[in-house]
Parts: sequence; C-alpha cells; structure tokens
Amino acid sequence: MENTQATAEVLNDLVQINNDRTEGYQRALKDLKENETDLKALFTTLIGDSHRFKLELGTEIQVLGQDIDNGTTTSGKIHRTWLDVKAAFTAHDTHDILEECEFGEDAIVKAYREALEEKSLSAHLRGVVNTQLNELLDAHDEIKALRDRVQ
Repeated sequence: MENTQATAEVLNDLVQINNDRTEGYQRALKDLKENETDLKALFTTLIGDSHRFKLELGTEIQVLGQDIDNGTTTSGKIHRTWLDVKAAFTAHDTHDILEECEFGEDAIVKAYREALEEKSLSAHLRGVVNTQLNELLDAHDEIKALRDRVQ
C-alpha cells in the first residue's frame, strides 16, 4: 500500500507539472502576434501533448486505486505570477516568449528525470514516463532552436 501511494504521488506530480505546462502555453498563445501562426500551431500541439500525457498518467493513477490531483504545482503558480509581473514591465517579443517556454520545458524535463529516479515506479510505469520524457525532450529542443533563431 505504501508503495502504491508513493507511486501515485510521483505520477500526480507529473500530472501537476503538465497542468503547469498547459497553462504556460495558453498564456504564451495570448502573447503571440497574429501573424505568428506557426508558433500558435506549435503551442497548441504542445498543449494537446500535455493533455494526452495527463490522460495516460491519470489512467495509471486510477489503476493504482488512487485519486488524480488536477491542480498545478506551487512553483508553477509562483513562476506564472512572476511572469505576470515581468510582463507589466517588458514588451512581449517572440524571443522573450520562447525563452520563457524553454524555461518551462527545462522544468518539466527535470521533473520527469526526477520521477524516473523514484524506486517506487514499476517497469511498466518507468516505460510510460520515459516515453513521455522523450517527447518532452524533442519539444524542448524545438523550442530552444526556435528561440536561438529569433533575436
């Protein structure tokens, strides 16, 4: 039972950080200019990916007989508040938006790597988390490359 609860906590942490990611990209969508349709499409895709990840993780949490935590992380809330303050003093240019998105991608990748270090995860769950991590690494690299191109 203790292992089941520990596993559910790890998975719920990943659900929460995916919620953070979704909120971050929704906010970034609002800051994009109308002609930035490629970025809008990318951000929408990444939001969809996080919804899919949450569904996969939520299914596994339910299989464990535990409740899904659909909130966001405290650190995510603090970061979004900081972004709101920063936005009041700076222009929303594409580079800044992509820089903040990369920061968010760094955070989610770190959370997934930490989850994989948890002993409570079964081989099956480790595979689920690792598959999602690989997609997140690809997204991180894409965001970083876009940021590097925009100056």
